[in-house]
Amino acid sequence: LTPCILPTACPAMAALLSRPCFISLHLPYRQGWGQHLANTFRFQPVAVRETPRVRQLALRRESAIFLVNERLAPASASSHDYLYDVDPQPTLGTASNVCFEVDDVPGLCKRLQSQGCSLLVPPTELSDEGGSVTYSVVSSVVGNISHTLLDRSSYRGLFLPGFQPVQGAPLGTGDGIRITHFDHITYVCPRGGARAALDWYQRCFGFHRFLLNPQERPAEGYVMGGQGVGMLLLALQGAQGTPAHGCKLVFAESLSQNGTNQVDTFLEQHGGAGIQHVGLCTTDIVSTTRALQQQGARFFTPPPTYYSQGGKAEEIRDAGQDPHMLAELGILLDTTVPGNKGQLGTDATESPSRE
Repeated sequence: LTPCILPTACPAMAALLSRPCFISLHLPYRQGWGQHLANTFRFQPVAVRETPRVRQLALRRESAIFLVNERLAPASASSHDYLYDVDPQPTLGTASNVCFEVDDVPGLCKRLQSQGCSLLVPPTELSDEGGSVTYSVVSSVVGNISHTLLDRSSYRGLFLPGFQPVQGAPLGTGDGIRITHFDHITYVCPRGGARAALDWYQRCFGFHRFLLNPQERPAEGYVMGGQGVGMLLLALQGAQGTPAHGCKLVFAESLSQNGTNQVDTFLEQHGGAGIQHVGLCTTDIVSTTRALQQQGARFFTPPPTYYSQGGKAEEIRDAGQDPHMLAELGILLDTTVPGNKGQLGTDATESPSRE
């Protein structure tokens, strides 16, 4: 493992983000959520790295990779204990880093610094027998979130330099779980913070606006709920024609006036803004939900009235689905996207910030 600090050269145009590489989870001492991710959600452990204080474990399902950082001792870890990440010093578990692949790490870092962004780790090259990678870590404008910027175009190893393969890890084939990639990442922002976050990611990372509902007005965003307990949602996606186009960022803030909602609850429990949940894309949500339930995963249960209100049952049948089956599995149907027969979704209750 050979580290070296690279100078930040300024190209004519900074590189755009390519695709999400991994999402990093940080767990306090003796909180073994990584094992739960492997046993219940059937993510395959592929690579590991250990120091006396920290264990970093990469778990993969198709192109969705979680990097789980587990503390091995109650004492504080140092910055040298982590590769491709920084320590958010969590008192609770937190998902705090989203890694994006880029073509030109030094060039993008130069651009971000010109925008006033803070580099937590300067452009650094690491190598082993599989080749070399260049990475940097930049602080986001949202809460404790950071972003690793990674160029692995010259690397042919299993995961990344500094990690060793996990021997004897079980394969997840044939288990009925068809998770393919990260669909979206939802950030919870303080009041008034969602618009600022949206502007920052557009300006610094080149994300484009994505409307969540045909009736959404770009200047206002998508407002959910009512009677004083509402939420504002704003969304972005990667530039059209790039691999990052498929992964969306959703920013949520509370509009509640006389009550609390899930956004307020997250801000209180998490101690501030951060990643609330990660959406995983599946090619067959029915079989995947069933398989996950058999493995012990718990899901939020929508109210029974959801499946009978306002013609929802007919809407579900028109999409080729069975209302009773969706109700049994707790699967929601969204047909608000023009030209879409229906987008299905459900929410698992387990998350590192809640365990």
